[in-house]
Amino acid sequence: MSATPSSRAFRVFSWFTLAYTLAVVLWGAFVRATGSGAGCGDHWPVCNGEVVPRAPTLQTLIEYTHRLTSGLALVFAVVLCVWALRAHGKGHPVRKAAVFSLVFMLTEAAVGAGLVLFKMVAGNESLARAFWMAVHLFNTFLLVGAQALTAWWAGDHERLSWRRQGLTGALLVGSLSGVLVLGVSGAIAALGDTLYPAQSLAHGLAQDVSPTAHVLLRLRVLHPVLAALVGAGVVFSATMVARLRPSPAVRRAALQLGILYGLQLVAGTVNVVLLAPVWMQLVHLLLADLVWIVLVRLSAAGLARGAPRADVKPRVQPALT
Repeated sequence: MSATPSSRAFRVFSWFTLAYTLAVVLWGAFVRATGSGAGCGDHWPVCNGEVVPRAPTLQTLIEYTHRLTSGLALVFAVVLCVWALRAHGKGHPVRKAAVFSLVFMLTEAAVGAGLVLFKMVAGNESLARAFWMAVHLFNTFLLVGAQALTAWWAGDHERLSWRRQGLTGALLVGSLSGVLVLGVSGAIAALGDTLYPAQSLAHGLAQDVSPTAHVLLRLRVLHPVLAALVGAGVVFSATMVARLRPSPAVRRAALQLGILYGLQLVAGTVNVVLLAPVWMQLVHLLLADLVWIVLVRLSAAGLARGAPRADVKPRVQPALT
């Protein structure tokens, strides 16, 4: 059945909302990397006690722009949710995905507000800030994942099922969990790069292994180790899932995941060598988000109810006598 103009419009809007959210996420990372998180002081939602700052500094402009774009992202999430509920019948997976997209957008705003109100920004070096950053990254991945599923199911793909998925389900759950842990470690490593910038590659390595270094620096070394281990596991799992659920969508997603993860490892290496410049941090984060989106899509395709199963052995027919 061909898609109606209304369904095509919803699908386009769902992908647009996801793309816009990614842009807002990247701008949020720019706020952190430039130390502009305190640009509006500890006021929220107002900026330095004003609705519109009258004499803003550059840091204030950066932070205020992030708040404005985040507010618009929330508006898009509300429109997406209402449209999904009105345009799709009860039980359609798009409805649940769009509702979760809105829920995670609201919790994203709450975490962002908490960072400001509790002064977990700018030069704050506390472990509490690292915890907030981890929560922020975790919620961002859930938000982006929910929006990716909304766009995926808007294309009339089958809903997924976790029951009786065997090895396929285990591989995908392990991959999703691994990438979440890796993302959290990346957020902590990025915070360490921001607070304690290295003067040279040798200086950065010395910071990582120094027993007197701040705990954020000593944790930073875990990220590249996890990146290699998780990457190997994710690529292996994607290859196996493509064999166990050999649909075109699964094979395509598995190939894209392998390519993106390879690019991500290269970007991570370049980021370390160049001493984590802001632009490279943004490229690294964008690739991480794309890896997550493709992994979510791989999971949705691999766990779809109608996905072909290569791991199901055909029944042996009794011999005729």
